[in-house]
Amino acid sequence: MNLPDNNGKPLVMGILNVTPDSFSDGGKYAHPDKALKRALEMVREGADIIDVGGESSGPGSQDVSLKDELERVIPVFEKLRKETDVILSVDTCKADVALHALNIGVDMVNDVTALRGDPTMAQALAKYDAPVVIMYSKDPSARTTREPQQYDDVVATVRDFLSDRIEYGVRQGIKKSRFILDPGMGAFVSSDPKYSLQLLNRLDELKDFGLPILVGPSRKSFIPGPIEERLEGSLAACAVAVMNGAGILRVHDVQQTRRVVDMVHAIMHS
Repeated sequence: MNLPDNNGKPLVMGILNVTPDSFSDGGKYAHPDKALKRALEMVREGADIIDVGGESSGPGSQDVSLKDELERVIPVFEKLRKETDVILSVDTCKADVALHALNIGVDMVNDVTALRGDPTMAQALAKYDAPVVIMYSKDPSARTTREPQQYDDVVATVRDFLSDRIEYGVRQGIKKSRFILDPGMGAFVSSDPKYSLQLLNRLDELKDFGLPILVGPSRKSFIPGPIEERLEGSLAACAVAVMNGAGILRVHDVQQTRRVVDMVHAIMHS
């Protein structure tokens, strides 16, 4: 599938964690009915995509079995597909979860390990036409650490990483045009906040890949303050990301982000 043009406006991807241990909203939407209610609320608020994840990947998160992850996400997708035609994304690094989701009508796959977490993921996705998000992370698995990773040039490192993962995916049969690039944010990059800030400031250096750029700064650790007080910082990060070339914003606060994105887009195209 091709992502909608949306009149040139960046797309807003609403985060729906159906996990007990998400860093921001763990347990709130673990029941399928609560998840469905929140998803439909985000659609009304302006979400173009709903990204459903059944395994947390933040610092301190735990491995989730295939059975448990399927039991968390598949009932939600089944309910959602009956209720809305919004784009649905599965946030997983397991090929079997991705395949189950795609086979019941999910539209895209968001893999925070960039096809490293499951050696069968790339070949499995090659059989479909779904967009695939590949994200930079300093850690090879979904278990993110809080290490203060240091970089000589964080943007060059991210560029090299994404180039390598694109080449790997293409060798496995995934068309290059299907990839969406996520430079990573927060602990995925480093517990030192300056590197997330540098990525946002220099995001336009990823535009020459010719692929959509997804940015997920929402409530991440590089934004100062307690998690519940990071809305303004998240919105500021989204505004800068849009100005520097982001085409998709992955966020918790959909309504506020939609308003900011639309205003920034209007200013840029005035």
